[in-house]
Amino acid sequence: MKKVFLLMMLLTLSMVLCACKDNTEDNNKQDSDSVSYGGEIVVGISQDLDSLDPHKAVAAGTKEVLYNIFEGLIKVDKDGNFVPAVAASYEITDGGLKYKFKLRDNVKFHNGKVVTADDVIYSLKRAAGKLETSDPEVVTVSAFSIISEINKTDDGVEVVLSEPNTELIGFFTSSIIPNDYDDQAKAPVGTGPFKFVSFEPLVSFVMAKNDDYYGEKAYLDKVTFKITSGGDSAFMELLAGSIDIFPYLTNEQAAQLEGKMDVLDGTMNLVQALFLNNAVKPFDDVRVRQAVCYALDRNEIINVTAGGRGDVIGTNMFPSFAKYYDASLVDNYKTNIDKAKELLKEAGYENGFTFTIKIPSNYDFHVKTGQVIVSQLAKVGIKAEIQLIDWGTWLSDVYKGRQHDATIIGLDSQMAPSDVLRFYPTDSSKNFMNYSNAQFDEVFAKAKAAVDETEKANLYREAEKILTEDAAAAYIQSPAQLVAVNSKLGGYTFYPIYVQDMSTVYFKK
Repeated sequence: MKKVFLLMMLLTLSMVLCACKDNTEDNNKQDSDSVSYGGEIVVGISQDLDSLDPHKAVAAGTKEVLYNIFEGLIKVDKDGNFVPAVAASYEITDGGLKYKFKLRDNVKFHNGKVVTADDVIYSLKRAAGKLETSDPEVVTVSAFSIISEINKTDDGVEVVLSEPNTELIGFFTSSIIPNDYDDQAKAPVGTGPFKFVSFEPLVSFVMAKNDDYYGEKAYLDKVTFKITSGGDSAFMELLAGSIDIFPYLTNEQAAQLEGKMDVLDGTMNLVQALFLNNAVKPFDDVRVRQAVCYALDRNEIINVTAGGRGDVIGTNMFPSFAKYYDASLVDNYKTNIDKAKELLKEAGYENGFTFTIKIPSNYDFHVKTGQVIVSQLAKVGIKAEIQLIDWGTWLSDVYKGRQHDATIIGLDSQMAPSDVLRFYPTDSSKNFMNYSNAQFDEVFAKAKAAVDETEKANLYREAEKILTEDAAAAYIQSPAQLVAVNSKLGGYTFYPIYVQDMSTVYFKK
């Protein structure tokens, strides 16, 4: 490997997100005497899958399931390192202008076809929206827009960029799919440790062990992701014993499970916020947005929703992404009722105003957060009304249609700082908040283009500061993740990305 690659690996390691494992260590320990192969389990999830096609899936809740079916050229391990997957190795040269991937020998898709360079080129171009026959419904990996060429090499592919980008490696987790298969939306075919069996909307997604997997094979024979109507419904099934794993416990639910199931404590690596539509009144006025921020008591929200677990944040960045996170921004909006009222008066809303918060009903955690926020905003004369909507409506009306005053959700990302902030550039298709700030756009573009890591980190922190001072959203927390696991099971693993990896789970002997 060339020196630049070694440098890149060091830089990558320095910017990884470290998943908080707390009491998961014993659960992850395993040896040949304690592990059983085989068996079936049921995992509860609280939202339907928006697409089985990995390049069309939008929701983090869909991607966490499809993670078991699909793989990219690389993947992220539990410690946040980029490790080879479909690729056997990779190197980054010419200061981030070229990415070269050597393909692993004899990797097979679930339909038995061996992965070739043609499949990789097709997959990357499709994800980038660069196929001549691109499906307009495909959700492109916007970071791939700077790919100018993808060429075959003797042992793989070389990706050439139009401009240097040292962050792009984190996006090559994008799924590799067959170039001659057109039924991904109904019967997905990937290279992962599990293969697709069946899907019934609003009911279940079923997958089985892939015996032809090139890597360490899954322990379980079959996993069913059971789609529940919400956390309360899933919790009742947990108590009844019909669900073995549920990854979205509330603090109260976790307390009730003591002595009945293992409760593991990790981190979601999400940005939870009250996201405000910056293009509608009164949130088109920065003073109103700032007043909302001053009115919130984020520590109280965390105490009520998660028993104090979780990290208060002040901008759109995870605390565990330490290299890019500016901890000082947490203190920008300490709870100050008088300041909030003063700003509202300056903006012409001395008597407050009424607005609606649209929240996906399948996420009890966000609903409970909304309930606390309603109470807190009332103290400064703001009347917030919660409107519960189903997940599909949230995607179509809020995320894509931008038809909302405000919403509460958690935003995930790839392991690249530009992806964490991808929602805010003025021209971003993902900018459901209608945020627009020319200074942010300029700084963000410079940060993405920077090759020097110190400069890059400083620029991203500057961009985050702009978001905070502009009160682009009322940032709340990077939530803790409480997961219920049947005490008969071991191996459940937290990752620095939002996934449910079932390949590591096993029945204890």
